[in-house]
Amino acid sequence: MGPSGGVTRSTLRQQIADALRDEVLAGRLRPGREFTVKQIAEQYGVSATPVREALFDLSAQGLLASDQHRGFQVREFTIRDYRAMVEARLLVVEGIFRSPADQVAVRPEALAPIRRRALEAVRAAKGGDLDVLIGYDLRFWREIGAFVLNPYITAFLARLRVQAWVFTVHRLRGEHADEHVLWFGHEELVEAIAAGDRDRVLAAMQSYYAHALAWADHLEARGAPEAGETRESSRE
Repeated sequence: MGPSGGVTRSTLRQQIADALRDEVLAGRLRPGREFTVKQIAEQYGVSATPVREALFDLSAQGLLASDQHRGFQVREFTIRDYRAMVEARLLVVEGIFRSPADQVAVRPEALAPIRRRALEAVRAAKGGDLDVLIGYDLRFWREIGAFVLNPYITAFLARLRVQAWVFTVHRLRGEHADEHVLWFGHEELVEAIAAGDRDRVLAAMQSYYAHALAWADHLEARGAPEAGETRESSRE
């Protein structure tokens, strides 16, 4: 994480927030990592005000925890937290697709770019390229979520997806990327949406969430470290 010559005064807050979010999602800022407004301001060569605003934005999104005396810390999500994220998203999505059809408006012209996102996400997943996968996966779900007509639901689902990646990314480093670890069903979901088959869409989503919960079971069975247990290594 270093200063960026492209950061301009009018967009400092957003650019700093985006840069820090990227660092967290890439696993370079690990859970438990602590820092202060002053440290980030010095690193980017900017004043404290936009940094403080950016950090509070990320805290509001659930990516950072703040402490009056210790500054900010990358949020540590437990396996229980992850399961709760998955179950919350599943409940909302099931509610959407089991409710009247006017909850969702699929724009045919939007499907072509989503198909491209799906293809690239699957390629990255099969290739084990997490950095590429995360970018395409987040855009894929954000664009899928745009079909939901309730903006509050859309924002909620997008926020949970980012938080799930914060939990996931450092645990996936070093894992052999295959269908037992990563989900490859993006294209199947897009085609179900394109066909207007709500049952198929719901089945694809349920398969996705079942896969996520099975991975949580796998982590728990092998005794993966929980929040706080790897804090010292995250500061190295």
